Amino acid sequence: MSVKHDLGLTVGKNEDFSEWYSQLVTKSGLADYAPVHGCIVFRELAYAIWEKVMSILDAEFKKIGVKNVYFPLLIPERLLKKEAEHFKGFTPEVAWVTHGGDEPLSERLAIRPTSETIMYEMYAKWIRSWRDLPLKLNQWCNIVRWEIKSTKPFLRNTEFLWQEGHTAHATRDEALQQALEILKIYKRFIEEYLAIPVLDGSKTEWEKFAGAEATFTLEALMPDGRALQAGTSHFLGQNFSKAFEITFLDRDGSTNYVWQTSWGVSTRLIGAMVMVHGDDKGLVIPPKIAPLQTVIIPIFYSEEEKARVFSKCKEVEDRLLKKGVSAQADLREDYTPGWKYNDWELKGVPVRIEIGPRDINEGMLTLFRRDKSERVRIRDSELEDKIVLFLEDIQRSLYEKAKNMMIEKTGRAKTMSELSDLISRGMMVEACWCGSRECDEAVKEETGASIRLIPFEEKPVFSNCVKCGKPASKVVYFARAY
Repeated sequence: MSVKHDLGLTVGKNEDFSEWYSQLVTKSGLADYAPVHGCIVFRELAYAIWEKVMSILDAEFKKIGVKNVYFPLLIPERLLKKEAEHFKGFTPEVAWVTHGGDEPLSERLAIRPTSETIMYEMYAKWIRSWRDLPLKLNQWCNIVRWEIKSTKPFLRNTEFLWQEGHTAHATRDEALQQALEILKIYKRFIEEYLAIPVLDGSKTEWEKFAGAEATFTLEALMPDGRALQAGTSHFLGQNFSKAFEITFLDRDGSTNYVWQTSWGVSTRLIGAMVMVHGDDKGLVIPPKIAPLQTVIIPIFYSEEEKARVFSKCKEVEDRLLKKGVSAQADLREDYTPGWKYNDWELKGVPVRIEIGPRDINEGMLTLFRRDKSERVRIRDSELEDKIVLFLEDIQRSLYEKAKNMMIEKTGRAKTMSELSDLISRGMMVEACWCGSRECDEAVKEETGASIRLIPFEEKPVFSNCVKCGKPASKVVYFARAY
């Protein structure tokens, strides 16, 4: 009987990436498909991961003075229409409420696609003078965007979870710095906790958020060569403050419009983690974001051994919990140790500790690391110190592996034929660009790849524009995207 059959995965990661991902999401217990178009049920494991994301980022936001709020899910149509460019950008994705019970509403209500408009209607009411600034608010909530394209769990859903921060400032520079500071927080979190390397930079003028002056982005590369937008921070300038009349009395007595930002990450980060680190046995969850870092499996062959081994497993669990390591002794009696191994490997727990009579007699413990499928025996007395080092090494190893994957799947092209070839081979491509929208769109039509970002770290131009052959002004990254 094959290992794949035991685990329920019927296709390998390198055989059919899309099918592998879909199977892993459901069979690992992360999510299930809901009886609503494009929606999923976030099961216990996925929501526990999202709770970790929330707790870590929320603490970072609060360090810079951001406070949490909650705004209504329903947004009057007139508010969306106040900012024409913003409204136009979201019109195809908006889900509308047209009736209250059996009665038609006098005005359609949008189910929140994002909250700029309803929040800024209130900002105009709350902000009066420079003393009210900066105003830094964030909400953890759900979003509905009616997906016309095919949906994919966590990556593209009709309803998903996210946080959206919205700040108002007295000066342009202060707002711009806030937008960039948030992007740094996101980057540090994604790389240090999710162990996923990202590129940072700006979106093109035509790919920026509707109504923004500039959009800053983090792009992660998935194993199939597609880029995934992992987080964005928008410098809104005064576009929304002018549309919603958000003004303040400055220190010099003048009345000015505020400068604004908005920013967010979503549950698509869970999908990124699954794709980057998962393997043919199941999930591989980085220790820093894993709800459960260690699972303890008893091995016994008699009732006498069972009592002794169970007692030792509970002891080890207690010691790890006191050390600050999340642990669980799996004392279910209806399953064999082998079945439990496969089950916990499918769920991606970073470390498994196996304890049998021989281990107890010898004062040893057997540790299994999920990322490399390797076993190591350690002295029982060394557990607390070793486990911390073990988890740190797994975290570091996962990041290094993902970083190497990104390097291997990033190429450089000077000509259109080179770019097309690299894209067809599932790679992200560094290329020179003249700055025109026409060239970006022509590349996308020909290859399916578009400019994912203009990197902050400017690189010297090494050729003419990859598409038109005219002098180039920037080095950018092209890739197909989720």
